[in-house]
Amino acid sequence: MALFPSSSLLRCSISSHAVSPRDLKAPWIGSVRQLNQSLVPSNAGISFGKQCFVKPICAELRSDLGVPLAAGVVAADEIESLDYEKLAKEMENGSPLEIMDKALEKFGSEIAIAFSGAEDVALIEYAKLTGRPFRVFSLDTGRLNSETYQFFDTVEKHYGIRIEYMFPDAVEVQALVRTKGLFSFYEDGHQECCRVRKVRPLRRALKGLRAWITGQRKDQSPGTRAEIPVVQVDPSFEGKDGGNGSLVKWNPLANVQGRDIWNFIHAMNVPINTLHPKGYISIGCEPCTRPVLPGQHEREGRWWWEDAKAKECGLHKGNIKHVEVSQLNGNGNGAAQHTNWSATVTDLFNSPKLVNLSRTGIENLSRLEIRKEPWIVVLYAPWCRFCQAMEESYVELAEKLDGSGVKVGKFRADGDQKEFAKQGLQLGSFPTILFFPKYSSKPIKYPSEKRDVDSLMALVSALL
Repeated sequence: MALFPSSSLLRCSISSHAVSPRDLKAPWIGSVRQLNQSLVPSNAGISFGKQCFVKPICAELRSDLGVPLAAGVVAADEIESLDYEKLAKEMENGSPLEIMDKALEKFGSEIAIAFSGAEDVALIEYAKLTGRPFRVFSLDTGRLNSETYQFFDTVEKHYGIRIEYMFPDAVEVQALVRTKGLFSFYEDGHQECCRVRKVRPLRRALKGLRAWITGQRKDQSPGTRAEIPVVQVDPSFEGKDGGNGSLVKWNPLANVQGRDIWNFIHAMNVPINTLHPKGYISIGCEPCTRPVLPGQHEREGRWWWEDAKAKECGLHKGNIKHVEVSQLNGNGNGAAQHTNWSATVTDLFNSPKLVNLSRTGIENLSRLEIRKEPWIVVLYAPWCRFCQAMEESYVELAEKLDGSGVKVGKFRADGDQKEFAKQGLQLGSFPTILFFPKYSSKPIKYPSEKRDVDSLMALVSALL
């Protein structure tokens, strides 16, 4: 798939305009000169039936969203009549430029680009290259890096646009911080904080739109984004008409590799966040983002204290397969209360080398101040896909420790036992791994998301 036409074939320039403050009822989106038709290949996805010059946009503020309208409004019945599954198949091999142009053509002012301050700045570049008016919005959580705020300003000046910022509800943020502190997400998962600071502001923003454009790619998170189509009916959020199917989601970069995005960014001299050269690839809030090491997946830098296969904040929760949104617990890893779990789910960690602890058994183990031998115990739920993923390594651990003097056990901590496990056994999410030392009454909680047998053996060796 051709990512983008040669930069020599695309010659666009942002035009500057002298606009007085009284002429601006709202921020305007920069104008783009039309490309020379003879220089652009036929598959570039650009329509030349437009005016030669796009005027600056000065629009009334929306009362429900607080952001300006671009040009053109798409009819609701036209949106409903489109077959997006068919369109996704037709455009599966399309370039990002072609997909972006189609999205802006179809939805006009009823669509906006979601910009996070990371490499999805490429979306803005593609939008500019189409020659069409476009809107950009971003979620200001109040906890972004200073470099990200500076980047927002750079992007606005570079493209001559005004980013439409959405902010969390101050009362909700105040209640969360007063009740649980500034860093509760390290203890009980990032979902609650993300829900207040990101998901709800996004929900408000999308209620004023009929479509949005994201920078999601299949290679970003194989556990949750591997099947992203280039266009879809949004499975999680509602648009301005309300109800299921009222919002369309466009993912122009879905089939593009991260390295190709960066090649495009460098070729087009697109501004970048200054955190990127410091090792930050996927950039979110400051407390939840860190650089990654060479060879690490980009999502390893987000919420690094949680499971690597569940790196979603809730903005794209519709990507997660086989797990209903209502079943997600604080860490978004499927720790739910199942009413029929005993009849439908096969148990895990079935090995003669493992001790299956009852409620009484683990309570007694927890009360002992001096034990005859140390224990390592997993708190699990058999329906949890992350518990399922570590089954082989945990059984192998039990086999390796057989006869070593270290007992390996399991305790099923879902259903009726979940509240007890949360209060008495430090359960935050499934699976939770505890090490009970020989001469200490308090169990030690394994903090890492690495659950391969070597990492678990390293834990045991370090604490013996």
